[in-house]
This record gives sequence, C-alpha cells and structure tokens, in this order.
Amino acid sequence: MARHAVPRVVIIGAGIVGCSVADELTERGWTDVTVVEQGPLFTTGGSSSHAPGLVFRTNASRTLTEFGDYTVRKFRDLSLDGKPCFRPVGGLELATTQERWDDLRRKSGLAASWGIRSELLSADDCTELWPTVDGEQIFGGLYTPDDGLATALRAGEAQARRASGRGAVFLAHHTVLDIERRNGRVSAVVTDHGAVPADIVVSAAGFWGPTIGRMVDVDIPLLPMAHQYAKTTQLPELVGLNDEHTEARRPILRHQDADLYFREHVDRLGIGSYAHRPMPVDLDDLAADPSSAMPSMLTFTDADFDPSWQESLRLLPGLADTKLDEGFNGVMSFTSDGMPLIGESRDVPGFWMAEAVWVTHSAGVAKALAEWLVDGRPSTDLHECDLHRFEPVQRDPQYVRQRATDAFVEVYDVVHPLQPAEHPRPLRTSPFYPRQQELGAFFLEAGGWERPHWYESNAASVDELTLPERGDWASRYWSPIAAAEAEATRNRVALYDMTPLKRLEIRGPGALEFLQRMTTGQMNRKPGAVGYTLLLDEAGGIRSDVTVARLGDDVFQAGVNGALDLDWLQQHLPADGSVAIRDITTGTCCVGVWGPSARALVQPLTTEDFSHEGFGFFKARHANIAGVPVTAMRVSYVGELGWEIYADADVGLRLWDSLWEAGEHLGVTAAGRSAFNSLRLEKGYRAWGTDMTAEHHPYEAGVGFAVRMTKGDFVGRSALDNLAAQPTGRKLVPLVFDHPEHVVMGKEPVYHEGVPVGYVTSAAYGYTLRASIAYAWIDSNWTDPGTQVHVEYFGQAYPASVATEPLFDPEMTRIRR
Repeated sequence: MARHAVPRVVIIGAGIVGCSVADELTERGWTDVTVVEQGPLFTTGGSSSHAPGLVFRTNASRTLTEFGDYTVRKFRDLSLDGKPCFRPVGGLELATTQERWDDLRRKSGLAASWGIRSELLSADDCTELWPTVDGEQIFGGLYTPDDGLATALRAGEAQARRASGRGAVFLAHHTVLDIERRNGRVSAVVTDHGAVPADIVVSAAGFWGPTIGRMVDVDIPLLPMAHQYAKTTQLPELVGLNDEHTEARRPILRHQDADLYFREHVDRLGIGSYAHRPMPVDLDDLAADPSSAMPSMLTFTDADFDPSWQESLRLLPGLADTKLDEGFNGVMSFTSDGMPLIGESRDVPGFWMAEAVWVTHSAGVAKALAEWLVDGRPSTDLHECDLHRFEPVQRDPQYVRQRATDAFVEVYDVVHPLQPAEHPRPLRTSPFYPRQQELGAFFLEAGGWERPHWYESNAASVDELTLPERGDWASRYWSPIAAAEAEATRNRVALYDMTPLKRLEIRGPGALEFLQRMTTGQMNRKPGAVGYTLLLDEAGGIRSDVTVARLGDDVFQAGVNGALDLDWLQQHLPADGSVAIRDITTGTCCVGVWGPSARALVQPLTTEDFSHEGFGFFKARHANIAGVPVTAMRVSYVGELGWEIYADADVGLRLWDSLWEAGEHLGVTAAGRSAFNSLRLEKGYRAWGTDMTAEHHPYEAGVGFAVRMTKGDFVGRSALDNLAAQPTGRKLVPLVFDHPEHVVMGKEPVYHEGVPVGYVTSAAYGYTLRASIAYAWIDSNWTDPGTQVHVEYFGQAYPASVATEPLFDPEMTRIRR
C-alpha cells in the first residue's frame, strides 16, 4: 500500500453496501476504487435486489441507531433520475399485548436517548394512520415520523454514479475467482475477466461473504438465512392513494407480536414474516445453479407463510378482499449476535470486510469503514461490530449456525438486556463450576462463559433484609439473593468467580517499553506493582481500561476486557520479536476474595505476609495458598479489602475448596455478578463498553487519574495535550434516585426540566446505600452535584439528582485496611 499515494481499493459486491463504501471513500479522496460484481448493475441478485427497504432506526445498540440515522440523512438527500431514494413515510410499531405495549414505552425511551423523534399513540391514533388496522386488537403504537422506506437499488446506483464521477470504476458480470497475495498481503482480485490490482480489498459481498473469505483462508462468521416476503393483489382502499412515483404514503407497519411487517406497494401490500421456521441456506447450493438471475430470491414456500397470512387477516380485516399474488424466500445474512462484521483481517493484511449489513445501516457502516481506512479511526465506536470481538469458540461454524438461527427467531422478540442465549450451553466453565452448581448458582452467559449471578444457597439470608419493591422489567434475571451476597461482601467475606476476566501474559526484553507506549499509566515500577491504566487510540478515545501487574523484570500480566484488547495489543507488537503476548485465560482461573474478613480467611493458609504493611494495595506476589501455587493481586472491584487470586486451572477446584473450608467459621459466602455490579457502582468503578468507549476521552469519563502525562510518550498522548485543557460538552456522572424502588436498567433518557440532556449507562440498586443509583452521560451544563433531573423509564419520570462520587467510602478506608 505504501507504493501508492492513493491506495488501490477493490470492493467485492455492488449491492447497497459496496456502492455506499465506494461513495464514502471517493468523497474522502480515495478515487482509485474498483467495484467488481458477479451480476448485473445494479440489480445484482443479492439481498439488496429484493430488500423491502424498511428503515427503523431505534435500536438498543446506540451504534446501530447512529448508522441508521446517517443512512436516513444521506438517502433523504439522494435521488436518481428525479426519483427519491428515501421516502420518510414514518414507522408505526403496534402492540397487541401488554408486554409489547410496555416494550414500546421502553423503546420510546431508547429513541429519546439516541435523539430519534418518536411518539406513543393510542389505538385510535394508530387507526387514523392505518385505517385498515383493527383497533380493537391493539393497545397502541410507537410512531417514528422520520423513519421510512429506502429504495436500495436506487440508492445504490445514485451513490455509484457519484463515485464514478470521482473516478471509481464499476465492473458488472465479473465473478471473483481468487484473491492474490504478495508477502502475505492482498495484491489483486482475480475475476473471470482477469486480475484487478489491489492494495486493499473490501468484501461487501453480503451473504456470499463466507465464500469470498475462504479465498484468503479468512473465516467470515455469518449464516445466510431465508426470510419470507409476499405481495397481495390489489387492495381496494389503496386504489388512488398512491401512484408509481410515491409508491407508499402510510407508515411502515410492524406487528411484532406476530413477527410481521407491512408496507405499501402502490395499490398492493407487501408482507414480511419472521414467524416461519428458520431456513439456513447452503451457499454451495446457490452456486450450483448458475442459471438463476436472482440467487437471493428462493422459491416461496406457501405452507410456511400460511400462519402469517392468517395473522395478517386478523390485524388487517380489509385483506379479506385480496389474496397472495406473489412471494419469495429472500436470502439475508445473520450473525451469532445480530451485529455486522466490520474490520480488517489480522491474518491477511489489506483484506477488509463490511458484512452482515442491512439496508437500514448501510450508509452508516460505509461511512465508519471509510473513516477507518482513510483517517485510521472511525468516529463511531465499533466494538459491538468489530469482527475481532469473538472468542475462538464463538467462531466455530456450529456455534455460528446455532446462534444465528436463534437470532433469526428473536428478531422481533421482546428481549431483556440480561437475557442469555439458550444454546449451545454450557460452553465454557471455570474449575469452580461443580461447586457453583452444588450451591444452586443461577448462571447467565457472556463470552461463552457460564457466570453465576447469584446462589440459591444464600436464599435464607434474604429473610433478614428489607428491600424496596422493584418493577417487573428490573426484576427479571435478578433475585433479592443478590442483596444478601452484597451484604456478606460488605460485612464478612465473599468468593467471586473472576475466571471469565481475560488474562494476558506479556513478556520479553521489550515488554516494558511496549506497555509504556500502549498504556496511559507508569509501567516502569518494581516487580510486584499493579496499576489501573487505559488503552487509548490516537485521538485519545478510550479503547479499554486494564489492570497490569509487573510480575518480573520482563514479565507482566494484564487483565483486559476481551478479545478486542488482545487484538489491539497484537496489532502494535514490535516487529523485532522482543515482545510476546499469550492469552492465559483458559489455562488459569481466578477467585476474588473480598470483604473485611478476607485477610482472616487467607492469611492462615499461607506463609507469606498478607498484612496491610506486608502486602499493600495495588501489589502482587507469588504465594502458596493451601498448597496451591498462586499469583495474588491486592485489587478490588467491589470496594473492599481483598485479593484476586490466580491459579492454574488444574488446581482451581482445590483452591476454591480450601478457601471455602477455611472461611466457613467466618461466614464465607459465594457471591455472583448481580451483587458485584451493585457494589462496583457504589464505588463508581466504570465498565468499559457500557460506561465508556472509544468515543470518550479520560477526562470526561472521570478516569483522568489513570493518565500519567509525565511518563513520556504513549498512544493518544498528543491528543490528550489538547483535550485536557478543553471544556467537555458532557460528563459521566452518578445519579441517586429520590425513591429507592426506582431501579432502571441502562440506556434510559435523562431529562432536565423536560429537555433530554443525556442517557443512563449502568444502573443498579445500591444495597449498602439503600438507594437506587445509576451512571449517566449528561450535558456538562447539568452535571453539578445536586442538579435535579429525571430518568424516563417505561414512560414514567423517575426523579433523581446528580451526586458526588464515589458514593461509597470516598476515603478508601475499607480497601486499604
């Protein structure tokens, strides 16, 4: 790539994503762009060719909402030969059950948090917008007036014409046969019409992505699935309402309780269904039929659609005057977590992908990818979409197939933010798992790990506690047992399974210099020192927060947040081989021993000095505990005295049993993530990915204390020189609710005097404080302690006030005793 002032980019696929990427790249000055397409331009035969074009922006993911919003704003200004590429007809989601109506109130809050206009409508208001709807069946609806219908083919061609005007070339009927590499890097895309030189290849091939990936031995973990779409015969009430130019006037209609959506096609109605059985598609079968002009449109299976047709007749009685005229099973891309796949392969430099992207998010994804390529950094945080987010076990084809199939089934389900996937489980378990089962652990899953959230063995302790009532949503995947476990941690001692925390060993003669460059903290300390530090990008954005222990002159152990941190560090390894990084998570385990009696539990089991004077806070050492070799670190994420104790996995169960037996006379308790989350929020400890991301810098996020500007240069330092002196437009601050029963879940909008000023990140009931608490990003004009705000929760206003942090033990006396 360095040989060319402007890199030669080859985009595979001229669907809506490929055209959008070409437009965004050429707009930024990268004009040596070639788009190769196996089909015709621009009805390529891929998913874009049959997409119904629904654009609903509101999503639980702020990133996807931003992508959708950008797509709307861009397409709204696009036209092709005088015809619009987007029609802002609005969107209307109906509720025919109380659960769905409650969820629409929650989604209205999400819309407010992310800046999307929305309005909750009565049943009568809904029937005014859609007279065909049987108002007796519905509770009401959520109306988003700026959503609408994108014409994918038109939007794709309009962007392609702009890109062509800047120098891009689009090649139809060019089937990709191979991708050549030189010195490990992409060098050309080989088609049936010859090779196209490339410094960068972007796979935007949609459901063909896995086929393209195999050409460079890169796994693209998506599953093509068929989705049913049908059109009715002429609907009398639509005659004369629309014409060929407008096509539709009424809002897109979603009947999610029946997994259905509806849109107008002039005088006919289109009906899409997710209610049918999952239909995974074998790409080899599609490729075996070269005669198909539209390989993404499979034969309609009437029997699968019949239940959906009956549901459509119930909601829209006017359809009785029609019948189904035509239909198809359209192929779409699904991933194991429902998110796109964006980024560059680490095995094949120069091979990028923008896959599993729906029309709704197409322009937004393209913008982010173009920024990443041209500027080196996307302006939108992409950790939810980064293709390197998965653990190795999550890339297994059977895993992808199962989770992607479940994702299809759940497309329109009401999904709780804590609701775990059901299959395949259990997948990853710690050495303590047998004991956790014996104690009645309630497991949720993250990163493939079974993680105890509370233990039924502690249920009897709940009788001694007084807790406020909490709402139905906040009571799901929660138990009052968490309060007993938090109380035990604050007053006695508890064991927490911290095994799922990813652990990296970083060693070699260049390890110190490497970590000095990669982190914001001072790593040049004596062996035995532990530090909380940040990983920043070049713009000063927080890529992660990590804990680093220096275990020897050239040996460090880092506790990181996940696979993306490993990927980031590996990207920046020195080329001379002086640093090696090894993921030691699966071969080790970790138990957190925390509480005022933690020292009384651990000290009798070891000959090492675990006193405060002998083993200070943020220190680490090797020791033997009950005959088990361990690495103990005196750190605490719950704000209490104690240690994270690491051991090899083969002796993990012995370690747990020894600690449990030694702690019985102290009232030791096994505690789960539910108590853990409450305790860490009381202390104001941030969770990366939830409370802060690469879109935030340390000073506004309240972690500026982890930056050592005097230590020398590090990634992001020059950006911080400017940011430190600039006033911030927002801050992450704690909120304390006026009423303890007002427990929220996160992502709710925050208002000041009726005007939205921010949104909640993390929330919990503080069992020690006996108050409901949250952290929120708020406009800095309203972040002074004592400022009165309210949080909108399922349509209700929960009054709260900005507080001073930390809320609990600000002098840090409990940790340092």
